[in-house]
Amino acid sequence: MRPEVSELNQFYASRLGQVARRLIRRRLRAQWPSVAGLNVLGLGYAIPYLRPFLDEAQRVVAMMPAAQGVRPWPGTGPNLVALAEEAELPLPDATFDRVLLVHALENAEELRPMLRECWRVLASGGRMMVVVPNRRGLWARAETTPFAHGSPYSMTQVTRLLRDTLFAPIAWQRALYVPPWDWGFALRAAGAIEDLGDRLFGTFAGVLMVEATKQIYAATPARSGARARARPAAIPATES
Repeated sequence: MRPEVSELNQFYASRLGQVARRLIRRRLRAQWPSVAGLNVLGLGYAIPYLRPFLDEAQRVVAMMPAAQGVRPWPGTGPNLVALAEEAELPLPDATFDRVLLVHALENAEELRPMLRECWRVLASGGRMMVVVPNRRGLWARAETTPFAHGSPYSMTQVTRLLRDTLFAPIAWQRALYVPPWDWGFALRAAGAIEDLGDRLFGTFAGVLMVEATKQIYAATPARSGARARARPAAIPATES
C-alpha cells in the first residue's frame, strides 16, 4: 500500500527521517554536484531531496501522484508542487535535464507507463536518478518507515527494469546502512556507519540508487486522450 503524504511528511520530520534525508542527499549530491541552469523534476515524494537545488537550478518542479496526496512546497515563496496522474504527467516533451524518483518506483500503480512518461519528459542528454528500497536491506522490513511500503528491488531488478523501459543505466550507488530505528547512538554515528557499510556491507544497504540516461533512438508510444491536468497544492505548509 502506498504511504499517504501525511505519513511521508511525518517520517521526514522525525530524527530518523532527517538522518535518511541527509545520507541520501549526500549520495545524490556526489552524483549531481551541480545543476546550475538546469531544469529538475522530482516524482513521487522527492521534496526532501530537492531543497539543495532550489537556489541553483533554473527550475525545480515536484509532481506527486494522485493516489498519494499532495502537500505544498517549499514553505515560502511560490508553490512548486502539483498533483498529477503518474502515467500522464502534464508536462511538455524533453523539458527536464534531471529527473529524481523517490518513493515512486516501488509504489507505482502503473509502473512502466510512469517510466515511459519519465522518458518522454527527460531531455536528450539528461539524467534520471531512481531511489528504491533494497530488498535485502533492513529498511525494506521496518514498517515504521516509508521504505517498507511497496515492492523493494535488487540492483539487478531495477537495472533490468530501466533497460526494458528504454533507459541506459550509467551509475550505481547504495545508501542507508544505519539501522532503521530511532537509536540515539546509531543516529549520531550515522556518517561513520555509512562509510563503514559502504566498504563492508554493500549488499545490505537500505536503498539502491541508479542513475540512467534515455536511449534517444527509441520512439515514444502513441497516446490517446488528453493528459491529466495538474492540480497545484494551495495550503501553506511548514518546510520539512
